[in-house]
Amino acid sequence: MAKLFLILGLVFLFLSAVLYLDLYRFFPLGRLPGDIIIRKEGVSFYFPLTSCFVVSVIFYFVSKYLN
Repeated sequence: MAKLFLILGLVFLFLSAVLYLDLYRFFPLGRLPGDIIIRKEGVSFYFPLTSCFVVSVIFYFVSKYLN
């Protein structure tokens, strides 16, 4: 359990530094090829398909190697 909290703390520290230093524009999550964006008159639809897949794979490997 301590290992999980340590890793979660490091992840939160990294994410807060990225947001605080305005570095999120260098991470292409949400703008990857395969993310679906449909814009019509007055309506826009956005589904980050590829970004969801990448985050899912990252979470899979993190959870696999935590145990």
